[in-house]
Amino acid sequence: MALEIKLVVFDWAGTTIDYGCLAPAGAFVKSFATRGVEVTLAEARGPMGLHKKDHIRAMLRTESVGGKWRAATGRDWTEADVDALYRDVTPRQVEAAAKYSVLIAGVPGVMSELRAKGIKIAATTGYFREAAEVVLAAAKRQGYAPDFNICADDVPAGRPAPWMIFRCMEALNVYPPAAVVKVGDTVIDIEDGRNAGCWSVGVIDSSNEMGLSEAEVNALPEAELSARREAIQERYRAARAHAAIADINKLPALLTELNAQLANGERP
Repeated sequence: MALEIKLVVFDWAGTTIDYGCLAPAGAFVKSFATRGVEVTLAEARGPMGLHKKDHIRAMLRTESVGGKWRAATGRDWTEADVDALYRDVTPRQVEAAAKYSVLIAGVPGVMSELRAKGIKIAATTGYFREAAEVVLAAAKRQGYAPDFNICADDVPAGRPAPWMIFRCMEALNVYPPAAVVKVGDTVIDIEDGRNAGCWSVGVIDSSNEMGLSEAEVNALPEAELSARREAIQERYRAARAHAAIADINKLPALLTELNAQLANGERP
């Protein structure tokens, strides 16, 4: 039997829900502000895709945020500070996940099309369990329920480690990795897909990398939108993405192309 795509593993915020990945970024900005550290949305978005505690640690390790921390507190950050920020950001993330819970246009239709082709659907996220459950419940109310859902709390290490993808493959009995596609909206998503040995695809317009609401994207002059798209594609290419698509509605056509590549003996 010819090898073909049997499983697509989707990220949540910025890929299938919460256009622009607005919920997580704003929560980090507010939590740092409680310690007198004024971080920008761009600084908060940088490590997106990691487990949220790892995300805080990654922010503090950057020269810009680390410098702001020292200026505000008079000292270097510690692991105790990471723990305190994580405790603060947790309820903020849950609240934000509930607020920014609208599915990205076309998601239910795309999922129906994939299932009609016998393709299984899984979801992974850097959210901790409580926020992940909020997102899953909101998606189900709008007609999207993956066959399997897992969060970073469920594995020994979150992205870019491949463990969440491997759990999805195990739970849904799909192998080898060449039969699996990972779809996400951050460089970290691309990296965990590559580390799992599967096809790795980046979404552009709704992504954390774009970082804009749907209305803001639609309001961009065509030249600026094209430039932003190309810059995001380049970041995905640098992370060794196999492909990038403007939005989730382009995925079924891409899967047809990947199946053709598999039929020709190509592998991720």
